[in-house]
Amino acid sequence: MTLLLFIAPVKAQEVIWSIDESSLINNREGGDDRSTPDQTFVFTRLAPEVGISVNDGEHVLKGGIVWYQPMIDNLSGYKVLPTLYYRYQDSNGWHVTAGLMPRALMVERMPRYMWSDSLNYVQPNMRGVMTQLIKTAGYAELAIDWRQMQTENQREAFTAMLNTDWHIAGKVSLGGHMQYSHLAMSRAHIEGEHVNDDLIINPMVSLNLSHSTILDSLRLSVGSIIAMQRDRGINQWEKPAGMIATATARWRWLQLDETFYTGERLMPLYPRYGSELVLGDPYYNNKTYSRTDLIFHIVSNRIVDLTGSLTFHAAENATGVWQQIACRFYIDSDIWKRRHDGRGFKDGHLPSLF
Repeated sequence: MTLLLFIAPVKAQEVIWSIDESSLINNREGGDDRSTPDQTFVFTRLAPEVGISVNDGEHVLKGGIVWYQPMIDNLSGYKVLPTLYYRYQDSNGWHVTAGLMPRALMVERMPRYMWSDSLNYVQPNMRGVMTQLIKTAGYAELAIDWRQMQTENQREAFTAMLNTDWHIAGKVSLGGHMQYSHLAMSRAHIEGEHVNDDLIINPMVSLNLSHSTILDSLRLSVGSIIAMQRDRGINQWEKPAGMIATATARWRWLQLDETFYTGERLMPLYPRYGSELVLGDPYYNNKTYSRTDLIFHIVSNRIVDLTGSLTFHAAENATGVWQQIACRFYIDSDIWKRRHDGRGFKDGHLPSLF
């Protein structure tokens, strides 16, 4: 940061900052097996960042921490993670980010059959590099996240992720998601360890009806999922596949999200390797699965998103009901400078992290 301050000549140098705080209470009930147990998550997460912007945001260097703290009487169980990344942005919509970066920089979070809620709680940062093209008509983003470093007893792991969605014609858009998870061996090559692969491909077609109904927003999507998993010790690919449909609708303070999957069990290697290899929600290891989220936006503006929600899971081998209260507060130097403009903090909606 000191070096950037003394680079000359540059058009503009500015110290920038942000504060991202979130709290969650998620009570999970009704799990029928070991992969979906009854449990409660209660924690607060604080992520302050400070940095330098050069040439009106073309080059940004930011650093900070993520402090994860369970809500208990003492400080046990906390986790502090470093954040430090460089971000390049140009006028054509290209963004390149490298380092220890917030997962919230992604245009769209990976769907839950690729990245579960539980991992989202405890792994708020990516460790690697991300390239994005963001246009009015849509976006594409590709990221590589090194999740584990190889040690004598710990296995190396990384994940490559792709999200994209582009407007084609009228209310129709095409896009999808792809994720490759790789689990290598430890240095000790412990007996029984083999290299493992998990590839998920999910093309989607969407219909945006937000301006065709009385609702504030309405989007319908349908697509296929092909999952390919392999234990190289056996060297045989498992290739489950299925169909998925999603719908999200919002009217003022009320939101309804529905996801329905039908097909083969997507996670044949989950019982052996768990979330070290298979990163999605284990509910998708069922042939049919429905998730319904009823979300109440109690406070929703530019800097605060306070929600209460009920989530209903229905599957052949498991059911569940989650009750959740989540709050996110976000402010940065840019928002603070414009705090007196027009409607101020009331314009827009802050995206939820959970």
